[in-house]
Amino acid sequence: MESNSIYFFAISWTMPLLIVGILTALMVVVVVFVAMKWGVYWLQAYSSGAEVRLSSLIAMTLLGIKHSTIVDAKVMGRQAGLRIDADEGGMSTARLMSHVLAGGDVSHVIRAIIAADRAGIQLDYDRAAAIDLAGRDVLSAVQTSILPQVIRCPPDLQNSRATLSAIARNGVELKVSARVTVRTNLNQLIGGATEETIIARVGQGIITAIGLADNHMDVLAKPSQIAKNVLDRGLDASTAFEIVSIDIANIEVGANIGARLQIDQANADTRIAQAHAEGRRAEAVAETQVMRAKVVERRSQYVLSEALIPSAIAEAFRQNAWDAVTEKALQPLKPKVIKPVTKRGFGNEPTYN
Repeated sequence: MESNSIYFFAISWTMPLLIVGILTALMVVVVVFVAMKWGVYWLQAYSSGAEVRLSSLIAMTLLGIKHSTIVDAKVMGRQAGLRIDADEGGMSTARLMSHVLAGGDVSHVIRAIIAADRAGIQLDYDRAAAIDLAGRDVLSAVQTSILPQVIRCPPDLQNSRATLSAIARNGVELKVSARVTVRTNLNQLIGGATEETIIARVGQGIITAIGLADNHMDVLAKPSQIAKNVLDRGLDASTAFEIVSIDIANIEVGANIGARLQIDQANADTRIAQAHAEGRRAEAVAETQVMRAKVVERRSQYVLSEALIPSAIAEAFRQNAWDAVTEKALQPLKPKVIKPVTKRGFGNEPTYN
């Protein structure tokens, strides 16, 4: 009996210890798993002063977000002195996770904010995130705003340099290429026109300015005046860029388009005159042929009339009217009889009427 009681007593103490041991082992395994899975990221954020909770790391795993993306962004923001707290306007962990889930690039956004802050440019997280989600490279935009970009107008082709063709009032063609220095306007980056619009507007302005010049020599003498006139037009309105300067890089004299157009017009006028002369000649030839036809017609009528004379004479004989006809026909041919006239008081000398 005594041995049995000892046995039951041992079992009664062993079972709770075994359960406690199993639970402890499970907790150790869970702690080791958590430490291996998220502990490194939590420790990295904690040591850098960035606030990243363990629950946020677990949520990243469940949402399929890369832990290093959020942690590195928070660490960069903290080291740069940016607001990474959960207050309004801050870059909290939840807001960064939301940006990643929306398809944004958190790393580019944080780097752009840091670069803008160092350059004294006002750029908050909301605007930077909106620019990134709009499909623009926010980091490149900030860099262009700090270091202006040079755009060629027109852009170079693959194997040769393109030029703008403009014609002055005297008809001489000028081939122009320009360099446009621009910097990003962050306030209009969302919804603003791109580089293509800047190139098109500058090209249009250069062509218009040269077209208003009375002589191409004026443009060659003062190319800076053309650039100034173009710059004063406010071509960067409603675009994502601000035009810093416009510089005429090269001007070449092309063909004399005005003289060529005058020659072409003279040739056209000559061909028109020749066509009119040919038409008049054709009309004259046709008129000649008509007159010849009329002559032939008249001759045929004359021959026909001559052919009718014998029949008319025969008909006159049949009607016994030949004598009357002959007398009347020969009356104008008879000679006049001259009778002497005696004047009174002058003897017997005859006079003639």
